[in-house]
Amino acid sequence: MNVQIEESWKRHLQGEFEKPYFEKLTESVRREYMTGACYPPGRLIFNAFNLCPFDQVKVVIIGQDPYHEPGQAHGLSFSVQEGVMFPPSLQNIFKEIEMDLGTPVPQSGDLTRWARQGVLLLNATLTVRAHQANSHAMLGWQNFTDAAIQALATHREHLVYMLWGGFARSKAYMIDKQKNLVLESVHPSPLSANRGGWFGQHQFSRANNYLIEQGLQPIQW
Repeated sequence: MNVQIEESWKRHLQGEFEKPYFEKLTESVRREYMTGACYPPGRLIFNAFNLCPFDQVKVVIIGQDPYHEPGQAHGLSFSVQEGVMFPPSLQNIFKEIEMDLGTPVPQSGDLTRWARQGVLLLNATLTVRAHQANSHAMLGWQNFTDAAIQALATHREHLVYMLWGGFARSKAYMIDKQKNLVLESVHPSPLSANRGGWFGQHQFSRANNYLIEQGLQPIQW
């Protein structure tokens, strides 16, 4: 599967790699990839970490699990590969950015450009079986990704956490709201967003204003 993780994250998460659950997780994921189509490609499982080293994180956006149709997932939450049609949630994200900042909707749904600026696009579960949402949710990935969030909470401060929907908001207990900016809202999926609480929240401008207050470069959303 050729899976590698960026060195600074490897240092902070080394203890997780040595725990029994991670050995079982690795075996389960390898078996899943050998017996059927899974996403993202193995080399991109840790893409969120590899594109956004630990000390460069400014913003954390938590998703649930990867997109489960061919050609979509590439290891970044809410992001799709170049040339792929925008999923509904991503459409609503771009609409809100346009309303908030006046930034036109981009041609590409590939959010690598965000990750390289310090946005950790972290799915709680890092892999999925083709056509089956949440099919890997019970394999043990959340132990690992919770450890990543906890490492940031322990060793970093003045970060922006964007928690969209009940699942992401359930991670808020790990974050010190006195030392970070936590922006909570409904999920950008049409079912949630159209009921209210997504559009007009100005999360992206609020995030940038906070970063500027900390003496950091804002994100080019």
